Amino acid sequence: MSKVIQTFEETVSDKLEILGIYSSKEFDSDDSISEMIFENMSQFGGIQNHDLFVITQKIVSKAESRTRNLNEIEPSLQATELAEKTLKDSRLVQLILDESKNIIRVDESRGILITETNQGFICANAGIDSSNVPGDPYVTLLPVDSDFSAQMIRKELINKSGIDDIAIIISDTFGRPWREGHMNFAIGSSGINPFIDYSNSIDSVGKLLKVTKIAVADEFAAAAELVTGKIDMVPVVLIRGAKYQRSDIEKIYNTLRDKENDLFR
Repeated sequence: MSKVIQTFEETVSDKLEILGIYSSKEFDSDDSISEMIFENMSQFGGIQNHDLFVITQKIVSKAESRTRNLNEIEPSLQATELAEKTLKDSRLVQLILDESKNIIRVDESRGILITETNQGFICANAGIDSSNVPGDPYVTLLPVDSDFSAQMIRKELINKSGIDDIAIIISDTFGRPWREGHMNFAIGSSGINPFIDYSNSIDSVGKLLKVTKIAVADEFAAAAELVTGKIDMVPVVLIRGAKYQRSDIEKIYNTLRDKENDLFR
């Protein structure tokens, strides 16, 4: 697909809508996320140009069979020793090791493992989660490639709707350095530049902005969480009237900071 860029000034709206798309069922590997979205868009007048969809990681993982039964996991010696130190389930620790490039920090007193996932994200427990997953021994893993997942969902929605000016963000909840609390971040995208770069622009008082790059995809992911919540059956959010640069090339992978530039590693 060829690169298509349009400046955000061309798509400014005087109104931003954040609309939840409700799902009455749990997702599994036989379900189509794009079909669920397309079928539910009639209540919003169908898919429109520049619509942005934020999809929670959990349903993407379920649809891609990234669910694991802990009873089927055989812990290694390393996992068993680390589990004893952190008082975590050794089977879960084994999955964390399997899904990580390396361990960044271990807080034994609080049982926290901060890792760099195989996808390059820095987060707790390699992004493995048991919330909103039916059955006690079951957990979900992060999608293998969330950017690719977003690209495929977007491609399917374009085929169904005939509208190609749409964007997809896949979101997940991570902790943050510097501050307490968790919030939604973008872990995959398609059709959107995850940044708005104001570098070399002039501000309102005539000063040159040298380094001002806004992580707009993360901002949309965080805004969507105001609608999805953590217990409601709202796995997808439609953001309409959004200000973003369209791109078929830039991905969330491009937002990951290189280790040599990361002062926390």
